Amino acid sequence: MGQSKVPNSLGPAVKIAPKNPFIEFKKADTHQSIAARFEQVAGRYGARLAVKAGDEQLTYEALNRIGNRIARAIFARKGDHDPPIALLFKQGASMIKGSLAALKAGRIYAPIDYSVPLHRARTILQDSQADLIVTDRENFSFALEIIQAPEKILTIDDFNGDCSDRNLELSIAPDRPAFIHYTSGSTGEPKGVVGSHRNELVSIMLKTNALHVVPDDRISLLRSNNVGATSDTLLALLNGAAVFPVELKEEGLAQLARWLIEQEITIFTCVASVYRHCVRGLRGEERFPKLRLIHLGGEPVFESDLELYKRYFDDDCFLVSRLGISETKTATYYFMNKSTRVNDGVVPVGYPLDGYEIQILDENGERIGVDMIGEIAVKSEYLADGYWRQPELTRAKFLPDPQGGNARIYHTGDLGYLTADGCLVHVGRKDGQVKNRGYRVEISEIEKALLDIPDVLHAAVIRWENGPERKLLAAYVVPREGSGLSSGEISSRLRERLPSYMLPASIAMIDRLSLTASGKLDRRSLPIPQRMPITAEYRAPSTAVELMLATLWSEVLFLADVGVGDDFSELGGDSIAGARIVARVNEAFSLRCPLKILHDAPTVAKTAQFVIEQESDPGQSEEIATLFLQVQNMTREELGRALVDERSRRGDG
Repeated sequence: MGQSKVPNSLGPAVKIAPKNPFIEFKKADTHQSIAARFEQVAGRYGARLAVKAGDEQLTYEALNRIGNRIARAIFARKGDHDPPIALLFKQGASMIKGSLAALKAGRIYAPIDYSVPLHRARTILQDSQADLIVTDRENFSFALEIIQAPEKILTIDDFNGDCSDRNLELSIAPDRPAFIHYTSGSTGEPKGVVGSHRNELVSIMLKTNALHVVPDDRISLLRSNNVGATSDTLLALLNGAAVFPVELKEEGLAQLARWLIEQEITIFTCVASVYRHCVRGLRGEERFPKLRLIHLGGEPVFESDLELYKRYFDDDCFLVSRLGISETKTATYYFMNKSTRVNDGVVPVGYPLDGYEIQILDENGERIGVDMIGEIAVKSEYLADGYWRQPELTRAKFLPDPQGGNARIYHTGDLGYLTADGCLVHVGRKDGQVKNRGYRVEISEIEKALLDIPDVLHAAVIRWENGPERKLLAAYVVPREGSGLSSGEISSRLRERLPSYMLPASIAMIDRLSLTASGKLDRRSLPIPQRMPITAEYRAPSTAVELMLATLWSEVLFLADVGVGDDFSELGGDSIAGARIVARVNEAFSLRCPLKILHDAPTVAKTAQFVIEQESDPGQSEEIATLFLQVQNMTREELGRALVDERSRRGDG
């Protein structure tokens, strides 16, 4: 077969060669249950490999039979009502067996990641109202901790050949909910996103036809028991392809590239940070002859990621960026090849898929024009059903189409803009845009600047809050081994690229960045920022005045070991912190320093020199500073009285 142009919605400049024998996923095939579609595929490709996890391999026929046995056991627990069930597995074949069985039994399932804390697992179980946990022997003890009732646990390892392995032939309506996937949410409390059989099948149809998924494909499954894992699994199993789960938390990222080569993976689907971890560790001698698609999502993709793809992968391999979240499924695609160029260092997330419309809204919810940044809203008939048992939140987030019809509009909380030809550029989360020193700052832009520095393997930036009055940007960098890269050198490079208000107040060099169960960066695991090593070298205070000022800066900026050469702005100081410091200096030394002193004399040493130059008697400032340091453990009121007494003693009034 010849070259086939990707539909215009996927980027008219890029062509992808359809794999032979590619069979289009028909819209008619979405009007059924997920289980029915799988059973059709299993009947057609029974002898083909369906799952390979470590040493365990299952053909479609074997997986279908095992799924039927487990499904019958689940169905037998139904009783007089039909509540959801919870699935508790590590990444692997058991997770796939359990989820398939739940779908075959017609039960809504709620996955629980085995690595979550007990409290969160119980919260999910309680909120979902699940009356049964399906698990395996390896996770039985944790399941028992969660539900505290062994009779409500079904262990799939206990089934033998005595159970019937025939299809259940249940009539499951396409619009029936299939699963509840819990996301963290902005409040930190998990909320359940409900997906139906039909909408999941539509999502798989769109991805299948865009990516040209065929039975010969071997698809990676790196994400744990969540919505991404469901999507990646079904992309394979509803097309006769093979899915290859790997547990990143146990296997780690160091061997991921070798695993892709050895397992002959053709579609490497993962979040952007996992791709970045994998590729930045390559030496340049690796070859990926079977890999045809690198399928990225979940996090911003940078121009440096595109350059890594061009450097390490074959010409017939495509890089794909997308926008897809639990509430919308995959809504856009952007295909890239070796000739792709991007503007302003930002890789677009692409053009809307069939049945999707992208809108950009201002703060009032009104649509705005081309190249204007606003909140991304997705309009479609194929959005998630809503939030489980949260009708008010569902109504607030999933809005009806003002023009009528069956489509709804979901406000994503992401920021982006549309180009003149309708391509969507994602610029980050609304909550990823922070205000620093009076300026709005996009964290992903700082991370991109860090990743552009040679010998920086991985980088993350967070907004660190230490009390209501102290918010700062902290950067974490994993340098290339043996590079000798220092935080001071990184700081110098950033000052060449970014305005001062975007400079991190802390740059920490660390060995690795931890990942969440879904493979995204685990920002909560990053260490507390310590001293802010922005200047090249720390110099300790040598006089009482310098020590006093360094102590004040440390207190107001919530820092330790402020050096006399440290710059106030580079330590994250803003106008509020500056006003507090100047007020304390004026009070202590009986001065009238303006706030701009921290601009004119931005270091401890220069401010100390300014203070000394204002004194009427030689040594006056040193005596006041010495007294301050002696009583620094006093309350502020006690300190004020002591300074008044000292000025009275000296006759200063």
